[in-house]
Amino acid sequence: MANDLPTANEPSLEDGVSASNGTHWYAIRTRSRHEKVVAKQLDGLGVENFLPLVSSVHRWANGPREVELPLFSGYAFVRLVYSPDQRVRVLRTHGVVDFVGMQGRGTPIPDKQIDDVKILLSHKVPFKNSASLRVGQKVRVRGGSIEGVEGILVARRGKRRLVIFIEPIQRSLSIDLEGYDVEPL
Repeated sequence: MANDLPTANEPSLEDGVSASNGTHWYAIRTRSRHEKVVAKQLDGLGVENFLPLVSSVHRWANGPREVELPLFSGYAFVRLVYSPDQRVRVLRTHGVVDFVGMQGRGTPIPDKQIDDVKILLSHKVPFKNSASLRVGQKVRVRGGSIEGVEGILVARRGKRRLVIFIEPIQRSLSIDLEGYDVEPL
């Protein structure tokens, strides 16, 4: 699985979708509980992929145990040059259902959104996985361990939160902005 952090000199288009070597990130839908299997098989095929995982403590009869679960259940991300051959190559992977987008054609996801998810996971910032909180002003965090992370500013129960919305899969990450300074974009 590709877990590289963003590079500062990576060229990108105006909409934030990668321009380097023509590759783009795409969300793929997986069979239930097949996310890790899909990521491992894509690794074997040499397809760059990203499966965001979070640690969770589960309690079983033999005691509690920490397990890594997919952040977005039923989804993984692939980075490739979208073509009929590449599409079929990914779709033939055991556990892959389809690309997320109109009529099974993948919708590119901006590099910045994938990079922001990687930053949040690497810094272990507490967040809440939300269905779709797409309201408010677009902001960027200034300073601190998550400097540069962009999202939508929302207020819930009197607290300021930053939401990173990943449109093709209609999911978002929500983090508490207490102690962080933000600026409008």
